[in-house]
Amino acid sequence: MEEGSDRSMESVRGRFQGIRNIILFNYPYYGFVLLILILIIVARGVETNFVPYFDILAGVLIVLTVTSLLTSYYIYDVSPLYELTAIRNITLSPNGNIMNVHAGYDKTSETLQLIYPSAQLTVLDFYDPQVHTERSIRRARKKYPPYPNTIRVNTTSLPFKDNQANLILVFLAAHEIRQQNERVRFFSELSRVLASDGCIIVTEHLRDLPNFLAYSIGSFHFFSHSSWLHTFEDAGLNIEEQIKNTPFIRTFILRKNGYTA
Repeated sequence: MEEGSDRSMESVRGRFQGIRNIILFNYPYYGFVLLILILIIVARGVETNFVPYFDILAGVLIVLTVTSLLTSYYIYDVSPLYELTAIRNITLSPNGNIMNVHAGYDKTSETLQLIYPSAQLTVLDFYDPQVHTERSIRRARKKYPPYPNTIRVNTTSLPFKDNQANLILVFLAAHEIRQQNERVRFFSELSRVLASDGCIIVTEHLRDLPNFLAYSIGSFHFFSHSSWLHTFEDAGLNIEEQIKNTPFIRTFILRKNGYTA
């Protein structure tokens, strides 16, 4: 790995930025929960046999909301997730070509440029409001301007030559491609533009027990471990390594089929 800047991660991401963004980007949900709790408090003042059920509902809402917020705070503000440890262990030539692919909210380009200051960084945004309908991304795009010279791309047809990128990062973004066929075509395109000795690093939540306990039904927005394995296999990619960043986050390091160190 080439020597990067000593600039601290604190200067890249502000204190409590993760939990603040979670609330800001999903404020309709938290506003709805608050409204329900207020209605329950009002309803408890009325004589009714349903008061115990109101109390149970309030308790469930509070537990689910606090659990998800505390988990998000741990993941995005406390854990070293945004230090991109997996990438720091990748050897890259001083003038290597890095592609950072995101779904409309860029969390990592500035850090990548700090880690590899002399590399050529190309930032790609595949967000299509007609296809990728997550409203929280729309709110994030309004608050955070795109990284300079970000290129808007289509998931199934990247405007680059074959074997062009030495390192491709897809950080907490690929799950926004909801259709399996589109995901396979997307990763097939990434494989096409990847150099023969390059690697793709994919970081994702999984639809598994830890994420279900943390986010309840919200965990179904993610994909299962087996679903990702099928996607990578169908796209002609091999998993070189899997890294469990936290109990809730998994990073896959991918290589082209036929790659030998």
